[in-house]
Amino acid sequence: MGSVNANGQPAQRSVIRPSPLQIGDFAYRLSITTRWRDNDVYGHVNNVVYYAFFDTVVNRYLIEQGVLDPEGGSVIGLVVETQCHYFSSISFPDNVVAALRVEHIGRSSVCYEIGLFRNDDRVAAAQGRFVHVYVDRATRRPVALPPEWRSVLGHLKA
Repeated sequence: MGSVNANGQPAQRSVIRPSPLQIGDFAYRLSITTRWRDNDVYGHVNNVVYYAFFDTVVNRYLIEQGVLDPEGGSVIGLVVETQCHYFSSISFPDNVVAALRVEHIGRSSVCYEIGLFRNDDRVAAAQGRFVHVYVDRATRRPVALPPEWRSVLGHLKA
């Protein structure tokens, strides 16, 4: 059961809405083209697509850096937490710049921050976070991040 106020009613949870970040706040950027099917009935990119953009920029960076082998590597990342704040709409046929930085590197986990920028905008249309726990592919048990992963991720530290 959640907390209650002095009147015995459920306590209101305050939500802190961050300000949108600037593209210069991020160390890595990936251009992604929206597709016709990304739009929903309301005429903008559906929220689930934003999360696909998050997943794409994280994994693309790791693959480009040579640390993630999605088909045969012994270490894989599992998403354990996500969050997204929306500031302005993205719609097909916009181009998206997905920008990436690392907020925190733990023993077996990484907290990534991602900004999504519409066309040439310098202010994020949306931004969020992905927390990955890195595990052994076979056992699905957490493993310490290998030194080469730490090095590659250190380049993105905010």
